[in-house]
Amino acid sequence: MAKQNGGSVLHLLAWFTGVVVSLAVGNGLIDGLLGLPTWLGGATTTGMWISVAIGWIVVITTIVSAVMALLKK
Repeated sequence: MAKQNGGSVLHLLAWFTGVVVSLAVGNGLIDGLLGLPTWLGGATTTGMWISVAIGWIVVITTIVSAVMALLKK
């Protein structure tokens, strides 16, 4: 029984860490601190807008999936 509780705490911690990292990466893409590789167009001016769009997609999908996961529990 103790292993199940310990496992669920570790799963929750891993899930929370994933949410925080995803939000940090999305925010970095939006703010321009992170960029796409050149083979994805990151070195061009258009690549900047692509990075911002991808950043918003990461942030929105992370928030939606976190809310859905919390409502499921």
